This record gives sequence, structure tokens and C-alpha cells, in this order.
Amino acid sequence: MGSSERHPAIDPGFGYHLLRQALRLFGKNLAQLQPAEYRQVQEQATRSFELESRVLAADEAEGVMIPVQQLDASLNQLVSRYESREAFLQDLAVNGLDEAGLRLALQRELLFDAVMQRVTADCPGVSDIDVGLFYEMHRERFEAPETRVARHILITVNPEYAENTRHAAYARVEQLVEKLAGRVNRFADFAKRYSECPTAMQGGALGDVKPGQLYAELDAMLFSLPAGEISPIVESEMGFHLLLCDKIKPGKRIPLSRAAGKIRVLLQQRHQRNCQQAWLDSLSSQNSRQAV
Repeated sequence: MGSSERHPAIDPGFGYHLLRQALRLFGKNLAQLQPAEYRQVQEQATRSFELESRVLAADEAEGVMIPVQQLDASLNQLVSRYESREAFLQDLAVNGLDEAGLRLALQRELLFDAVMQRVTADCPGVSDIDVGLFYEMHRERFEAPETRVARHILITVNPEYAENTRHAAYARVEQLVEKLAGRVNRFADFAKRYSECPTAMQGGALGDVKPGQLYAELDAMLFSLPAGEISPIVESEMGFHLLLCDKIKPGKRIPLSRAAGKIRVLLQQRHQRNCQQAWLDSLSSQNSRQAV
């Protein structure tokens, strides 16, 4: 059943909320929804439309204007998602909307956003003390982990090739261990000659490796190695590896001076959301008292 059959004379503002909720909840146009899905979409759309209507009727909305250029830009952004303007208009029609109705709905949405921004104008700012407290209470967020500069040699396991059966691959790695004889300075050359990993072209270089970046077996081995040491043979699902830990870069904490900007933005956004929610709660209370 198409959307036009469900509500032939629907308010375009509410129709826009229906479409938004259908896309958000199910990734579908209204005409694609099953009856149970449509009921869920209608319930959510009713809530969001009623909230928008309450906000637009509040004293704080008085005098708020949306420039025509801003409305045009919002509409054009939607049109740009389609292959052509005709496809855009066709999609609107399928969902019981037209361009004029969509324009009104977008104007309401922009007005809603503008009012919510006005509400936060008097929201208390974030102080340096707030920033410092957040930094101290969430130190783990600002810890850069230890990394290892590493190289590896890989001999793959592939039963389809005699030289890469598991037994043969392991024997080849054992021969490499004997030839290397712990000589770290020869590791890159051996990787270029023998490794079956694309990194062979760079002497087996893996670059700066963070914890959890490699296969679990390799990760555990690499982060247990002292700098300048070659590992025993390690097996992963790819095959057999030799690892070299070239260098250990200790973990460090990002200083407050570098983290302060992001912390301030995070806290400001949090304060704004709290201000907006408190205002919405007070608006609901006012409406409830007036209804009584």
C-alpha cells in the first residue's frame, strides 16, 4: 500500500517526519513499509512532529527567521543526492510529498534548529577549571599507547604447493633462523630475499605497530620482545613468522595544553544538550499545566 493511500490529505510537515523516521528506522521509503513498520514509524513521527510544533509555538521562537538562501541551500542539498531533478520529484511523490510541501517542512526544521540554538545562548560557558577536571578524571583517554617499530619475515602455508605445506614451510623458517643466527643487521636483507609478504619489498618493515594491530599471536610476541631482538618462530593463520623489534617507543600522555581544545568543545556540547533538555522539560510542564 503506498503512502498516499494511507493518508491522502496529510500535512506536509508531518509527512516529512514520517519519511525521516521511515529512513531512520528501516532505511525504506514510506511506500515500502509493512503495516507493522508503518505503525512504528507513525508513532515516532507523531512524537517528533509534536515536539517540533511545541518548540515553534514557544515564546523563544518569536522573531526567529530563516533566510531564503539558507532554505534554498537545504533544499538543493537534498536534490543533489539524486541523479536528476525528475528523480527527486518522483521520489517525493511516492512518499506523498511535493516540492512546495517539502520546502515548508524544511523551513520548520530549520526554525526548530534555530530556536534550539537560541535557547543555548545563555548556557554557561566552560571554564578552565572544568577542562582541567575532565582531563584529570579521564586520564585514560589521553594516554598514547606504547608502539613498536618492527619487521617480519613470513613463509606462508598453502597445502596446494609442496614447498608451502605446513611441514615444508616450518622447515624453511627453521633454515632461515639458522642462517640469520641472530644477526639483526641482516634481517631486512633476509626479508627481501625470502619473505612471502608484500612488505618484503621494504625489508619486512611493518612500521610503527600499536597494540592489537597484528594477529593476536604476533601481537603478544612483538610486545614481549626487547628492542633489537629477533623472535622465535611464530605461527598465525597466514603461516610462520619471524619478528624483529627494531625499536620501542614508550607510551606517553597527551598534555593538557594539546587536549584542552577538544575537551572544551566536548563539554560545551554537553552543556548545550543539558540546557536544551531542561528547556524542553519546562516546556512540556507548561503545556501539561495549561491542558489541565
